Amino acid sequence: MYESDRAAEIYDLLYQDRKDYAGEAARVTELIRERKPDAATLLDVACGTGIHLAAFAKHFDEVAGLELSESMAARASRRLSGVPLHHGDMRTFELGRQFDSVVCMFSSIGYLATVDDLRHAVRAMSRHLATGGVLAVEPWYFPDTFIPNYVSTHALKSGDQGQGIARVAHSTLEGDTTRMEIHYLFCDTETGIQHRSEVDRLTLFSRAAYTQAFQDSGLETEYVDTGKGSPGFFLGVRK
Repeated sequence: MYESDRAAEIYDLLYQDRKDYAGEAARVTELIRERKPDAATLLDVACGTGIHLAAFAKHFDEVAGLELSESMAARASRRLSGVPLHHGDMRTFELGRQFDSVVCMFSSIGYLATVDDLRHAVRAMSRHLATGGVLAVEPWYFPDTFIPNYVSTHALKSGDQGQGIARVAHSTLEGDTTRMEIHYLFCDTETGIQHRSEVDRLTLFSRAAYTQAFQDSGLETEYVDTGKGSPGFFLGVRK
């Protein structure tokens, strides 16, 4: 997944067109500051190409990112000059410092395969919280909110010379996992039309599994429903 510069570029173009990164960062900042008004530092786990992180940088004195994909991290580094970006796995990373807030956006947590993975990731993120610090995790959908056989489509044209991208996705249920088959058509004036496809698998963890992972990490835990089709946020405060 996102194993090449072209894949990261396609991701960047598509989601900047369809997601309100600035609005989402502002909303999460509100949730954090409602629980820790003096929060000044933030770590974005699974920061991708850094679009959310760039938005968070407008709200916090100091930000940093963690990303597993080297191509995504390279794109984030070009976007965020001077911002520390660390390569690592959300289940095992150790940065040797703590933050007032740690976030994991865009349902990235859903790419973990097991409840043990979830527990390890929440524990790793909570280790990086200062006392009173806030962890905000945007989950993937839950077993009772997932819509089987869901079809998603999106297309855009951008660039002075003309770039076109079309994305179609079909999501099916495999046990407790979403199998999302995605196909892309990418076209520009130099290379013509190219096709790529991928299959993403995201685990439908239960609300109870998230809550238990947070509580096992010593966090005061709550779930906030943000509405508008969003999966909401699990919030934990380090005691």
